[in-house]
Amino acid sequence: MSKSKSKFLIPAVGAAVVAIGALATYVYLKLPAGDTISPLGTAKFVPAKALMATYVSTDSQSWAKLEQFGSPEVQELLRKNINNFDKQLLPGSNISYEQDIKPWVGGLMIAVLPPEISPPPKSNLPVPPKPDANVLLVVGIKDKISALNFANKVKSAKDVKTVESNYQGEKIIESQGKRNSTYISVLNNTHLLISAEKTALKTAIDTFKGKPSFASKEGASAILSKGADMQNSLAQIYVPDYGNMVQQLTALNSPAQPLPPQTVAQLKQIKSLVAGVGVDDAGLRLKAIANLDPQTAKFQYQNSPAKIISNFPAETFALVSGQSINKSWQTVVEQSKEFPEFNQALAQARGQLKFLNLDLDKDIFGWMNGEFAFGAIQSNQGLLANVGFGGALVFDTSDRQTAEATLAKIDTLAKQQALNISQRNISGKKVTEWQIPQQGTLLAHGWLDQDTVFVALGGPVAETLANTKNKPLDSSANFKSVTNSLQKPNGGYFYLDMDQTATLINRFASQTQPLPPETKAILGSIRGLGVTVNSPDKSTSQMEMLLALKPSQSK
Repeated sequence: MSKSKSKFLIPAVGAAVVAIGALATYVYLKLPAGDTISPLGTAKFVPAKALMATYVSTDSQSWAKLEQFGSPEVQELLRKNINNFDKQLLPGSNISYEQDIKPWVGGLMIAVLPPEISPPPKSNLPVPPKPDANVLLVVGIKDKISALNFANKVKSAKDVKTVESNYQGEKIIESQGKRNSTYISVLNNTHLLISAEKTALKTAIDTFKGKPSFASKEGASAILSKGADMQNSLAQIYVPDYGNMVQQLTALNSPAQPLPPQTVAQLKQIKSLVAGVGVDDAGLRLKAIANLDPQTAKFQYQNSPAKIISNFPAETFALVSGQSINKSWQTVVEQSKEFPEFNQALAQARGQLKFLNLDLDKDIFGWMNGEFAFGAIQSNQGLLANVGFGGALVFDTSDRQTAEATLAKIDTLAKQQALNISQRNISGKKVTEWQIPQQGTLLAHGWLDQDTVFVALGGPVAETLANTKNKPLDSSANFKSVTNSLQKPNGGYFYLDMDQTATLINRFASQTQPLPPETKAILGSIRGLGVTVNSPDKSTSQMEMLLALKPSQSK
């Protein structure tokens, strides 16, 4: 969307604040019975042609859960942001979201509608640029008396002119600000509709009068009813036709570069998508569920037992784990046939490795048929002293012979680069090291057991991996707090320890420009980040992310 349209939301709400003053003349004190402020109930006011919709909950209990996290500095930062929002909402007024708006707002749905396309000009006049997508806000009214009290308060607002019109028997209020107009209407005395485009509001009124709604759209009703299964949901996103949404939004932003047919076919594999964010005792949690076309979906995450994580020490501050790289590679190779440019790049990579006596498919990926994990580990020794960390790759394989042959070929290539290749025993394990003369070990590799091989960046990391006396990562309190509540079984983890990561960030930032106090406060309130994915069947793919937060110090 354009820059002007992307800045619509806060000004629109501010304009709506003024226009609601007109509600007192035609809003009744008694709300009709029925479903008025749930996602499904609100979606009945959204036109069926909406590409996507986001429902933001205003349940005070859900948002209050956030108060159990964060340092006093973070809480103060949140208060400042709320004050700034109040100032932007209606400049020069004494309107407060918490006191004046929150009591009567019963949920907010933000829908993205495709633009109204005008027919091409018949003359030789220049073709007008493609319009932006329309944004429609549907606000539930849960307390009519509070809404009327608020309307009386904002009647005296200045610098805004309102003009009323009628469409299909429903009032539309145009709020004319200094720069833009905003259109508002109240339907069924239960929902306030807001848009920067009058056509969007008219379309929503048509929907209210009987035309198909987003709630009745194929694929939308199911995801609206079920949602993302969140505790204390704060917001949920609903996309009933994912491929069509991406196509249309891409066409709006880059009309001269339509998506290739191959990409469109890939997008069509995802039928619908629902995602939500909520808050629980561990922190902020995000879930996304994609419904796939089982006839075209080619990739499916393999469940991982996560045993390989025990090979990493507790000093590991970042980690990615999973299962069967070789199968993922086979899927990539198969799909590359549909993309000529990628297929050409793949052929070039194969050719270059063949020149080095390596087969990309067999020697590099073919033996990676078990669990794997990549990790970043804190270390201040040897060549790692300046950067503060090293890295490690650990693979389980049932084809040790091919893996050993591949590592031997790579060792030979390293010798040709004037590196010293030597072997030493670390805790009973034979480790091969690449050494830079007079500087130390650059890289090392060896076998932790019969089926598990590691490649470490930096000699100290190799020593840590080989030493079985070190505390393993999966037994550390922080790793457990970040990952234990994620869905199981799963295809692996992404894990980030924020305390250790923040130490490194501060270390590098101090060499250039120190981090602002606000950034330090936010980083200091985060315990870690955990992400996992799984695919219970060929028609479903799920992702879950936890931003683990530290409990409030004021408790």
